[in-house]
Amino acid sequence: MKELIVADSTGKELGYLLFDSYDFEVGIEDNSFEVKISRDEYKELPEKARIYIPDTEYGGIVRRLNTNTAQGIICPGGMTWRGMLQGKRIKPPSGADYETDSGELNAIVKARVEERLPGLFVGTTESTGIYVSSYQYERYCTLNDGLTELLKSKGYRLNLAYSAELKAVVASAVPIVDYSRSVELSSDMRRDYTMQKQTDGVNHLICLGKGELKNRTVYHLYTDADGNIGTTQHFFGADEIEDIFDYSGGELPDLIQSGRERLESLKSSNKFGMKIESDMEIGIGDIVGGRDYLSGMTMTAPIASKIVTWEKGSRRIEYKLEDNLTVAPTTAMLVAATRLTKETEK
Repeated sequence: MKELIVADSTGKELGYLLFDSYDFEVGIEDNSFEVKISRDEYKELPEKARIYIPDTEYGGIVRRLNTNTAQGIICPGGMTWRGMLQGKRIKPPSGADYETDSGELNAIVKARVEERLPGLFVGTTESTGIYVSSYQYERYCTLNDGLTELLKSKGYRLNLAYSAELKAVVASAVPIVDYSRSVELSSDMRRDYTMQKQTDGVNHLICLGKGELKNRTVYHLYTDADGNIGTTQHFFGADEIEDIFDYSGGELPDLIQSGRERLESLKSSNKFGMKIESDMEIGIGDIVGGRDYLSGMTMTAPIASKIVTWEKGSRRIEYKLEDNLTVAPTTAMLVAATRLTKETEK
């Protein structure tokens, strides 16, 4: 199959790579790849060789090599391009609490990736026309997470594509597409997925910091109906669910931060688990939706990761979804199954 290209450490193409199968996973968590090659067809790869599918983010630098004589295969692999962004941290400047950015989205992406991965990553000079002012990154977040959250705040996502012409990965900001507005994946289509709506999570967390008895620091955190965390109470009486967070050694700023993280893990949540197999390319951060007609639940969720595989002569893309969901009432989504439906039915 002529699909994977191998290049040397400078990006000079060496030709197509003969392979039995491959597996590229890109997204929020795992960002790695592995290619299985028959020992009869394997040719030694140069150090730090690049393996990629052109004009996609499916690729990376070979930093692992496994061999299995019993199965007759050799498996080069490593981090994907997105994984390399995951391996870089955005650090606060000396004397500052946080790192910040201001400016046009693509200009920020370009500056960040070219500074940390010079020669391998490039940005684009094309303007989105969208600007941020003093955007504050989380302390020591990964470059991938930091740029993803910055772009998400403006309705954009991070797009990566390897350019054989430039011999580099092109990083750019593109608008998030909400496929749930035009595509519905339903239980009638015999798709295997799970939906869970939970409303019995903690919505009032009493955070206890330094001090003793009446002198102890007490800070109250609450969630609203959408799961947002703040200091205003929204649930009362039978709807209020309280818990204690004991952080006796923490100063107030640390108490608040740790309390928010704790409440995030305890609050009500919705879960939408779906494995979509399709030849249609949906970007990480784009939104899809599903409906269970029997229970009446409809949910939408962003794409969290993609697993692209080639095995036994067939290429497949499997999508995994975030837990960051929107639950809609039964009548809220009256949409027709379009291209994605047709592709998933193949």
